Amino acid sequence: MTDKRTAHIISHTHWDREWYLPYEKHHVLLVKLMDTLLHTLDTDPAFKSFYLDGQTIIIEDYLQVRPENRERLERYIREGRIPIGPWYILQDAFLTSSEANLRNLQIGHQDASRYGTIAKVGYFPDTFGNIGQAPQILRQAGIDNAIFGRGVKPTGFNNTVADSEYESSFSELIWEGPDGSRVLGILFANWYCNGMEVPVDEAEAKAYWERKLEEAQKYAATGQLLFMNGCDHQPIQQDLSAALDTARRLFPDTEFVHSNFEDYLASVKESLTRELSVVKGELRSQQTDGWSTLVNTASARVYLKQMNQLGQAMLEKVAEPLAALAQTVGHEYPHHLFTYAWKTLMQNHPHDSICGCSVDEVHREMVTRFDKSRHVAEAIIDDAKQAIADAVDTSAFAAYGEDALPFVVYNTTGWERSGTVSVELDVERIYYREGVQLTEMNRRMKAVDVSGRTLIDHKGAAVAYSVEDLGLQFGYDLPDDKFRQPYMCRRVRLTFAAEKVAALGHTVYAWVHGSAKASGGPAAMLVAEDRMLENEWLRIAIAEDGSFSVTDKQSGQAYSDLGVYENTGDIGNEYMYKQPNGEQALTTKGLQARIQLLEHTPYRAAIEIVHEWAVPASADEAFETEKQEAVYFPDRKAQRSQDTVLLTIRTVVALSSSGKGVEWETSFNNQAKDHRVRALFPTDVAASVHRADSIFEVAVRDNEPAAEWMNPSNAQHQQTFVDVSGEHGGLTVANLGLHEYEVLRDGRNTIAVTLLRSVSELGDWGVFPTPEAQCLGGQRFRLRIIPHSGDGVQSGAYADAYQFQVPWTVCQTGVHAGRLVPSGAIIAWEGASLAFSSMKVNENSGDLMLRWFNMQAQDATLKLNAPDGRSIGQMYKSNVLELPGESIALLDQSVVTLPVGPCEIVTIGIKR
Repeated sequence: MTDKRTAHIISHTHWDREWYLPYEKHHVLLVKLMDTLLHTLDTDPAFKSFYLDGQTIIIEDYLQVRPENRERLERYIREGRIPIGPWYILQDAFLTSSEANLRNLQIGHQDASRYGTIAKVGYFPDTFGNIGQAPQILRQAGIDNAIFGRGVKPTGFNNTVADSEYESSFSELIWEGPDGSRVLGILFANWYCNGMEVPVDEAEAKAYWERKLEEAQKYAATGQLLFMNGCDHQPIQQDLSAALDTARRLFPDTEFVHSNFEDYLASVKESLTRELSVVKGELRSQQTDGWSTLVNTASARVYLKQMNQLGQAMLEKVAEPLAALAQTVGHEYPHHLFTYAWKTLMQNHPHDSICGCSVDEVHREMVTRFDKSRHVAEAIIDDAKQAIADAVDTSAFAAYGEDALPFVVYNTTGWERSGTVSVELDVERIYYREGVQLTEMNRRMKAVDVSGRTLIDHKGAAVAYSVEDLGLQFGYDLPDDKFRQPYMCRRVRLTFAAEKVAALGHTVYAWVHGSAKASGGPAAMLVAEDRMLENEWLRIAIAEDGSFSVTDKQSGQAYSDLGVYENTGDIGNEYMYKQPNGEQALTTKGLQARIQLLEHTPYRAAIEIVHEWAVPASADEAFETEKQEAVYFPDRKAQRSQDTVLLTIRTVVALSSSGKGVEWETSFNNQAKDHRVRALFPTDVAASVHRADSIFEVAVRDNEPAAEWMNPSNAQHQQTFVDVSGEHGGLTVANLGLHEYEVLRDGRNTIAVTLLRSVSELGDWGVFPTPEAQCLGGQRFRLRIIPHSGDGVQSGAYADAYQFQVPWTVCQTGVHAGRLVPSGAIIAWEGASLAFSSMKVNENSGDLMLRWFNMQAQDATLKLNAPDGRSIGQMYKSNVLELPGESIALLDQSVVTLPVGPCEIVTIGIKR
């Protein structure tokens, strides 16, 4: 240690917006806290500053109730006494998408900038593990530090434990991302409350500071010691100035400073003389006993994760790119609506919210927020897709008569796409304004002939399809310049295979009278029998017990025993899974299933599998006593009940004509409690590591946990997929909102995906019953199983998994001329190891922003071009805040080539 010792006391509160109390009860407490803070700043000049937990939403929440205090609050923010930002909320990074992590940073900066100041602090006080790409994201945002509480175990200066990949010798460290970006890391080795409730009384203060100084010095690399004066929902310490005066008298060899993060970080950097440990990649507490990682929040209240996945996809993967495309035809990009929708969605992203580890009232309110945000996204999508469709040239269909029914199919993913699409078409309408009696309207619409039609593509070739007559339907238009326009119509649903729709593009089809010559295509490529499905790429065989095997026809590699269900007891809580001691897992292996061919069309075939499975009804009576007595979950001895309930599982295994992956959907009505259900996918691939989609990263993780690991379970986080690959092949399992998996140490490298975890208490620091966390009632889950060659990037398996997240978008239109070609895209790109992330419009510049990330730790090249040979326009390299950067030289008017570093997140701006 250096001779000089400075105690930096930083006043703060860690504000869980909702947790063990519903939001509004926390809200009331927040208003009281902020009132007290303003009073303290008014009356105590020595109270230097107070940090608002890194999240600007606190300001919104306070001013919602106390708008009259806006001027006082703004004054102290501008004076630097209330540092704000850089985030909108403190979100759980692993359970929110890559783009959601960036929107959080972008909107936090946007809100803070209105007050003229942004705290450039990489603040992650209580994130349940930290993502590997955080250093790169922070660096691109102009932040050179990360202050965090979880994921790394410090050894301390006098500890003889050797450094290892996920450990640090001190609470100060260098954190390096997979791309090589580095930030100064500050670990709350003694947590973010190690300076709370500082005594004023001398006797109390002496004992307090002797203990606290020693604890901080144990881990510190310099004499700059950090003391966090606050904790969860901690009220302001109004007598802190007097308490620090006492400390100064008692410890004259120590400088006590009421500090802030900017000053503290500067002092640490200036004082550093020792070489710090370099900690690389994800911080997931892997070198611990495994009992307190909080990873099983990834499977608590799975319905929340599913709603979040849909909400994120609708905003970032559908609404934003469609709105950007619509702007090119003169439609206004609704920045204000996007900000509102993102903020509403992100209010569900704090760790205690999206992790599903709060009281029931909290999560009920989350469902409403998810709906609200999605409804805004859907409204944006409806406007944008119609604007684009009205600008697409469909005039070629005029040759098929006045009653031709064109529609546009949009691919808003970053790769060319084929797949099964459904569209509802209004064949004919009668508006109420026409004055026809309702009975006559209904009669006419029922009499509309929907036979004798053909589906054709933009070249006039027939496309195989099926039609479902939806009959008489009510609808309405909401014109911009008129009162609502109700109508009755005759509606049908068409289902077909869309082929090779361009990335970030569209193609037009029409349902017309008469016949047309088929374009060839997939009609003869899909075979289906009672227990077998086969196309050009895959062969699927269903066993008696409902499990199935998949043969990759390109490589010849076969994968067997896929889709077996596993059921175990769970006597843990919303935070952590705990299987009863000695319990043997139940599985459907060998359980006779009912199997039948459900669907067989030229473009898609499906087999239905039904299991009727008796599982224990709940934990036994001892569990209730253990919960009431707050027994620490690893120490619980409860077992499962002898009573059983029937778990009827309906599985549909499907294959599309062009599909390189197996579509897997399961549903059941859960009436069991205190249990977990997983789906098992043995890979039989020899590999010591696996790969999981994370935030702007395909993370490489060990199959075997660290030597310190004691927990029998080694469940981990995923975003879009998990993959086990080897020399001869690999298996990627993609999901929709199922963020927990485990690669089992069973000799087969089985991928186990958690479908449902039913628990009954919050856990953590008290006794908080959460009966709704049992997740009783109907459940539905979707996966895609993608066999591939040994490289998930080059084979396209990962791109397939990313596309699985994004729904198709369709829009009916009329026959008309238009400035957009019948089939095309705004821009084309190439880059074998790159994953497309987003396309949107920057609010400040109006520029088109496109983002990718390199899935591999090796150099790559991004090539951009305008598909029709037009000039792309002036381009520049941006960052995660989407600020203008260095101009990019064009090879010619329509082609750009850009080097991309290993694991780099690259954002390109195009002047409009």
